[in-house]
Amino acid sequence: MAFPLLFAGCSQTGFYNGRAVAFDDVQAFTGKNFETEVLASSQPVMVDFWAPWCGPCRLIAPAVAELACEFEGKVKVGKVDIDAEKALAKKYNIQSVPSLVIFQNGKLVKEIVGFRRKADLSRTLSKMVEPGTTPATSQKLEAKETVASRP
Repeated sequence: MAFPLLFAGCSQTGFYNGRAVAFDDVQAFTGKNFETEVLASSQPVMVDFWAPWCGPCRLIAPAVAELACEFEGKVKVGKVDIDAEKALAKKYNIQSVPSLVIFQNGKLVKEIVGFRRKADLSRTLSKMVEPGTTPATSQKLEAKETVASRP
């Protein structure tokens, strides 16, 4: 199932490294496929919990589509419409959108609430796929970066 285009009247494609990216190619996760596509996935999965009425969700959609291309084969990227999939939103305690939730080995390992720049999301996903990086070491790396970046 493809993710529907969120921006009325805009191009259905953007560009990532000079190639066209179709925003409507981001996979939609539903109650029917969540277990197999997300929880049973052998690779990390970033799930964008969003809503059609959410402005920041529409703003982050192109970055999510670009990340799906950038991490193709390394991280699965998809979306859950919280209005259509209320049970999933409740199960994962989604109270604000956008909420980007990262799963690894069937477990929720990170939740990012609110709009974030693509570079920040890319950095987070990169840590998830570095050889030998586990969710615990990934979180330690982030803590070190936060402390190091303080004046």
